Amino acid sequence: MNLQSDKEWWTQQWIDLLNSYRFKKRLERARNYARQGNVLSLEFKEQRIIAQVQGTAPEPYKLSLWLDNFTDEDWGYIIKTMSERAIFTAKLLAGEMPQNIEEIFAANGLRLFPFTLDEIHSRCDCPDKARVCKHIAAVYYLLGDRFSDDPFLLFQLRGRTKEKILEELRQKRGQSEDEKVTEAEKIKSEKTQGKDLATSPPTVTSATQETLKIQQFWEYNQQLDSSLVVITPSPSNETVLDVLGQIPLGASADIVMNSFQKIYQNISQQAVITALNQGEDEYDS
Repeated sequence: MNLQSDKEWWTQQWIDLLNSYRFKKRLERARNYARQGNVLSLEFKEQRIIAQVQGTAPEPYKLSLWLDNFTDEDWGYIIKTMSERAIFTAKLLAGEMPQNIEEIFAANGLRLFPFTLDEIHSRCDCPDKARVCKHIAAVYYLLGDRFSDDPFLLFQLRGRTKEKILEELRQKRGQSEDEKVTEAEKIKSEKTQGKDLATSPPTVTSATQETLKIQQFWEYNQQLDSSLVVITPSPSNETVLDVLGQIPLGASADIVMNSFQKIYQNISQQAVITALNQGEDEYDS
């Protein structure tokens, strides 16, 4: 057990709250009880702390401590606010109380840490009628160490266990991620629609309905109607007959070549017509 001042800030804040008690001699005796092991047991049962402290009597005294619980509605707002800041979830999962955790509670009109000792309810069966007897104060000191080991115990005293808080945080974070995915898909869909509109031929209905985009005027990525397709000959006038060269038939060579050229021309034209008809059949299907 460490009762020195080199503690985590949330533990030290709890101890500072106790040290604000004006009966200093009683606090000193309580600190000695804590150091000497007079606190025989200390348990968290739901939202209460149950302890036994050995005093001067043969039988140990039984006592309990508790804080005011937040309502389910309060916790709903707290978890929602906390889930919007991922650093809080990360630090709590690492066993660390976020330095500005009170901002989350303050945003919802609440406080995690008690502001005064009057906000800490306690009961001890010892004969001392003081609101904070040395047995209760001894438990306060040990609670500082417990909070140091597990900051979620402070949340438990306010009505939410560690498991419940993390479960609700995961649900809230999961919903947030789903919303992000949905939004991303929506944006992607809008971009895709925008791209389709940008690549389709512009239609100008009136000057007030759409502004003509000059850069995209000549862009057209859709399938053309076959009736608009024109197959043009190669820029070169060279044909297969030219590649084969002059036929070695002497004086009759020119007559034969002219005949072949007419045949070649007829075949080429028929090929173009066939290609066009085939294109129309494929387009109609």
